[in-house]
Formats: sequence, C-alpha cells, structure tokens
Amino acid sequence: MSLPLPLEYPPMEADTAREIPSGPEWQYEPKWDGFRCLGFRDGGDVHIMSKAGQPLARYFPEIEAALAALAAKKFVVDGELVIAQERTLDFDALLQRIHPAESRIRKLAQETPATLLVFDLLADEKGKDLTGLALEERRSRLEHFAEQFFHRETRIRLSPRTRDFGTAKHWFKRMAGPLDGIIAKRTDRPYAAGERHSMLKIKNLRTADCVVGGFRYGSKNRLVGSLLLGLYDEQGLLNHVGFTSGLAAADKPALTKQLEALIKAPGFTGSAPGGPSRWSTERSTEWEPLAPKLVAEVQYDHFTGHRFRHGVKLLRWRPEKRPEDCTIKQVRRESESPLTLLD
Repeated sequence: MSLPLPLEYPPMEADTAREIPSGPEWQYEPKWDGFRCLGFRDGGDVHIMSKAGQPLARYFPEIEAALAALAAKKFVVDGELVIAQERTLDFDALLQRIHPAESRIRKLAQETPATLLVFDLLADEKGKDLTGLALEERRSRLEHFAEQFFHRETRIRLSPRTRDFGTAKHWFKRMAGPLDGIIAKRTDRPYAAGERHSMLKIKNLRTADCVVGGFRYGSKNRLVGSLLLGLYDEQGLLNHVGFTSGLAAADKPALTKQLEALIKAPGFTGSAPGGPSRWSTERSTEWEPLAPKLVAEVQYDHFTGHRFRHGVKLLRWRPEKRPEDCTIKQVRRESESPLTLLD
C-alpha cells in the first residue's frame, strides 16, 4: 500500500481517570461499547485492523464494502465498530462475528449489520499523513472529510464530540446505562500512537447488590479464590451473572470457613456457571454451590448479555439486605440511547 502509515500502526490509547477533566484544552466524545479499529483504504485495497493489529475485514464484510464504496480513494480513519439492536448497543452481537464460518458471518452481516463510528482522521483523501497535527486541526479536517464522503453511507458515521464540559457531564448522566463512559482528548497534541498521555477514559461505574450463589477455590490452595454472583429474575430464579476475585488475602481464611458452612446445592436455580472452555482447566470450572444467604455490593462497568462483562469489584457485604431483593432490575436502568447523539 502507498499510504503513509503501515497496517501495524498502533492506535492512540487512553489512560483511566475517575473524573471528567475540565479546561479549554479538552475535547469530549462518547466512549462507545465496541471494537476499536483503524480503517485503511488505498484504491481497491481495504483493511480493517483491530487495536491488537489483527485483521477484521473478514468478520465485517459490510464495513469493508462501505469503506470501498466511499468516493475518497485514500485515507486512514480511527473509529469504533458497534452493532445496535433496537437503539441499544449489543456487544455480544459483535463477539458472534468472530466466527470461522464465512457463511455464518455473511448471514449475521445481513441480520445485524455493524456501523463504524469514526472519531479521527490519520491520513486524508490525498494520502497525506495527519498524525503530526494537533487534534483540533485533525478534527476539523475529519468533519470536512465526513461532510464530503459520509453523507450517503449509513454504515459509516461521524462520532460526535463537544468542547463543552457541561455537555459532556450531561452525556455521562443522561446515558448512564448504555453508554460506556466519556473519552477526553487533548486538542493541542498530535496523534500519540500506542501512547496514553493525550487521552483519558472515564467509565460509567455503577453498583449492584448481588447474591453469592457459589464460590471457587484458588488454584494453589483451598482458600476462596472468587465469588460467583447471582441476581433474581422475574420468575424468582437466581441466575449467575458474573464473579469477583479481588479478595484481600488476609480475609480469605475466615471467609472460606464462612462459605464452606453455607455449601448447599443447587446454588443457582436459573442459569449456572458454564462448563469448560478452551481456556479453562478442569479445576477452574469446579465450583461450590451456596445457600442464598450472603449479599455483596459490587461495582461494575457494563452489564450485557445477562451478565457482567468483566470481573467486578467487591465493595462491601450487605448483611441487612434481603437476598430476594437482589433482582435483575438493578442493572436494567432506563436511560436514553447513546445513538441519539448520531441523530
């Protein structure tokens, strides 16, 4: 390819922050819940590369076709692949795309097409490298690029931004459920490939009270290694929704004795912890069921597909909380769809 950036070019990374920074040097964007990628176009050659440098075009043929259909013949864009279902972002639908069968991928591309939300322009339609320019200038050029080339293409959209701190806080509060958080970027700095000093991510961290329906021992001893968490559904069934493993070593002996005294099948009366996967060992899938007596308050960043996306943080025990009050309604809070920002 004749583009100024190689396919292995690492995207700019974000450091984490607790609060949204303020000041005239900051720009704010939605933190989309998807796959970060770079899109390359050089004439008839189109490549979509993941943050880890893996090719994604095979899994998203509709985005590959959309990039190839743009009137611009050369460019490099930075963005996020998302899939929306009924105005809600569906990360599980993205995961289903990483499939070995091309027929399956083609079917999903028709049924649940992805969208590429573009938030940076690294090389323009003339093939000129823009990474040395400050973000303020790159964003101006991106908006001009989008105005010229995105208006007829529904699968490629310009991701919104604001320079107003109040607007960013409003996004954060208004879309606290489905929006993954806020990205803050320094407008006075060039594109920092692979680095974290020019961009911050502020996640929407939320809390929920969960029933401890089981536990796993640690891999090296007979002390508790992780707690298995559950929430009751509308039918009164306790479903496994995730785990927390950040337990203090000093607390494990006493906690293990407390948990062992509560061992009682079935633990979960609805969906239970899954069986072995290609990453797990026989020992790692073993778990001990508990009577539904213990309630823990945990902090999480995202709940999708009936489970916490990542491991969650144990905040405190809630002995005053009734286990039956720990329902799925806690993580189904109503909030405005972040896709309204694209309207």
